[in-house]
Amino acid sequence: MTLSRRTRMAAIVALATVIVLPLSGCVSWFSPATTSLTSTPTNENVAADLKPFYSQVLHWSSCGSGLQCSTAKAPMNWKNPSSASIDLALVRHPATSSNRLGSLLVNPGGPGGSGYDFIYNSLNYATDATLQAAFDIVGFDPRGVNKSSPVKCYSNSTEMDSFIYDLTPGAVGSDGWISALTDASKKFGQRCLDLTGPLLQFVDTDSAARDMDLLRAVLGDAKLNYLGYSYGTLLGATYADLYPQNTGRLVLDGALDPSTSLFDVNVTQAKGFESAMRAFIKDCIGTKDCPFTDTVDSSMATIRSILNNLDASPLAGTDGRKLGSSTMFTAIILPLYNRDNWPYLKQLFTAVEKGDASVAFSLADSYNSRNAGGTYADNSTEAFISINCLDYRSNADIATMRSEAAQLVEIAPTFGAQMGYGDTQCDHWPFQTSRERAQIHAKGSSDILVVGTTNDPATPYVWAQSLAKQLENGHLVTYAGEGHTAYNKSNLCVNDTVDNYFIKGTVPVADPKC
Repeated sequence: MTLSRRTRMAAIVALATVIVLPLSGCVSWFSPATTSLTSTPTNENVAADLKPFYSQVLHWSSCGSGLQCSTAKAPMNWKNPSSASIDLALVRHPATSSNRLGSLLVNPGGPGGSGYDFIYNSLNYATDATLQAAFDIVGFDPRGVNKSSPVKCYSNSTEMDSFIYDLTPGAVGSDGWISALTDASKKFGQRCLDLTGPLLQFVDTDSAARDMDLLRAVLGDAKLNYLGYSYGTLLGATYADLYPQNTGRLVLDGALDPSTSLFDVNVTQAKGFESAMRAFIKDCIGTKDCPFTDTVDSSMATIRSILNNLDASPLAGTDGRKLGSSTMFTAIILPLYNRDNWPYLKQLFTAVEKGDASVAFSLADSYNSRNAGGTYADNSTEAFISINCLDYRSNADIATMRSEAAQLVEIAPTFGAQMGYGDTQCDHWPFQTSRERAQIHAKGSSDILVVGTTNDPATPYVWAQSLAKQLENGHLVTYAGEGHTAYNKSNLCVNDTVDNYFIKGTVPVADPKC
C-alpha cells in the first residue's frame, strides 16, 4: 500500500478546521446587537454585466444561536458574467457592540474548507470576543465548496471510500503502480466533470477571490476586512493583488508562498511534518504511556519501519478497510497540526503496535470528514483536489516523478516517501491549470499582517517569511512555537497584535516575535 490520492495532494493541505479535536465552542458569550436583516450594497460603479450581482440585496434569516444566514449570487465565469450564476452560502454573527466597524470575512483554509461551518460551529475558535464585538463575523463557503454551488465527484460514499482508502496494487513507483494510480485519478476527474458540469472549470482561486470582492460590496463594505487561515492566506493575497484599492485590514495566518511549485511545496512540507514529529517525540520520551523509549532518531526510524510494514502487510479495520501507509500517514499528520492533539499520537502508535487499526481510521476519517456511519460530512476532498488542480501545474513524467520521490526521501527520511508522485492526480484533470506560480506583491494595497509559526508543519515558517517580503505592504508577525496557525491559539502577544490591527489599524513597527 502507498499513499491515497488524497494524501499525496496533502502536500498542499492547509486546513485549520480539521485540526482541533474537539473544536471549541460555537457561539459567542455575548448577545448580538440589533442588526438589519437586509444588507444594503455599496452600489459602486461596475461593468454593466456585473451590475446585477453587485447591486443584489442580501436577506438574512435566523439560523442558529445568534447567527444569521443568507445566499449571494455570483457569476460562474467571471470573464462572461451573464452566462450563468452560482450560489455562495453565508453565515454571520452580528457585532455584539454598538461600535460596529463593518464585516470581517473569515476563511479556514483547505482549499475546500467550509467557512460557513467554521463560523457556525466554531466561532470562538475562529475569532475572539474582541473581534466579535466590533465586526459582523462572516463565514462563507467559496465556490465549489459545501453549501455553496458544490463540486461533486461521487454518487455514494462507497465510491469515495474506494478513492481515498483503497490500496494501490504494485510496488511503490513501479510502472504498474503508477499506471493504476493514474487510471484511478483519470476516472475520478471524469466523475467530477460528469457530476459537477461546467462549474468544475471555474473553482480556481482567482475566481474565488473575485467572489470576495462581490461579497464585500453586497455586505455594504467599502473595504474588505479579512482573516484567512492556511490556504485562506493564498485567497487573501490573491484578492489583495486583484483589488489592492479595496483592501481594508487583512490578516493572513499560516501563510502559503504563492510562488512555490508543487515539488517545492512537497519538499517544504515534508521537512515541516518531519520537524513537528521530532518535536513530539522529544516531548513524549520519558512521559507516561509514551510508545517511544529510545532516542528521537531511532524513534523516527521506527515510524518509518511501521509505515513500511503497513505497505507489506496492511492491518484490517473492523469495517473491512485496510490500513496501509497512506492512511496511517494521514492519521499521523492530523494531530501534528495542533500541539494540544499530540496525546492522540500516543494512542495511535500504541494501538497500531498491537495490531489495532481503529485509532488510525478514526483520525484519518476525521481528516477526511468521514462520519462514523461511513457517510461524508462535506465535499472537502472533491473541492480540495478540484481547486488545487486548477492552481498548480503538474508534471507526471515518470522519470521526473521518480527523481523527485528519491529527493524527498533523502530530505525527509521518515515522511518523504509519503509525499511523492502527487503529479499523477492532476496531470489528466479535465481542465488545465489557469494559474502561474509567481510572487504576489499587491502593489497599492493597505498594510497586511502575515502571521507565521516557527514550527508549523503544514505551512512552514519560511512561507510566511517569503509572503511578507513579497507583499509591498506586508508585515511579518512571528509566533515561536508549535502547530498550524497562531491567532486565537497561541498567546496574548499574537492575539493583541492582530486585534489591535483589526480594531485600531495599529501596525507593529517591527516583528513583535511573540
